Amino acid sequence: MENKAKLLLAEDDENLGLLLKEYLIAKGYKTELYPDGIAAYNGFMNQPFDLCILDIMMPKKDGISLARDIRLINADIPIIFLTAKNLKEDILEGFKIGADDYITKPFSMEELIMRIEAIMRRISQDNKNNDQPIFKLGCYTFDARKQILANGDEQVKLTTKESELLRLLCNNANKVLERNFALKTIWIDDNYFNARSMDVYITKLRKHLKDEPTIEIINVHGKGYKLIL
Repeated sequence: MENKAKLLLAEDDENLGLLLKEYLIAKGYKTELYPDGIAAYNGFMNQPFDLCILDIMMPKKDGISLARDIRLINADIPIIFLTAKNLKEDILEGFKIGADDYITKPFSMEELIMRIEAIMRRISQDNKNNDQPIFKLGCYTFDARKQILANGDEQVKLTTKESELLRLLCNNANKVLERNFALKTIWIDDNYFNARSMDVYITKLRKHLKDEPTIEIINVHGKGYKLIL
């Protein structure tokens, strides 16, 4: 079976965890299963992974806390949350720390595979689409390939989604970037939670660019956003 990617699976339900692991392996994904957040964190520290699937409700360390710790080590690795309760607070908190997607239990394994494959395709496409990797934004220089926003000697390493969103804004500078286009390009799905997630990232980008008064990201009511240079 083709080795597609290596996955970290953190799930405290033993039966579900084993079932998911066997299914993912059968679909060609190397998968390591961990029964709690601490075991998963130790596993992440000991070997490389391409994507993390984290149950939110886990003993010892919950999925949100685990994701925060993982993000301190690797700001770019994709994270999918598994949640047994469709609580907006949990989902939005997950997106705030850079989650790529979430799936609510109970779910079909085919749906999980589709979400994994969508994220991996996006990453692969992003690596190919380096049409213009360097953008000049007033006093800032944005290297989309390295995901670095620099102002003189000061550099900020952007998360993958911050970089993708800023790149879309740069490619559409002084034009309206439509919300649905951005959501489907970066988040795959333009649902409510992804839309709220994008709003969070727009706020982050505004903070990153705050030292350049000539740069502004404005809301265009009912349409999307505009990067004004």
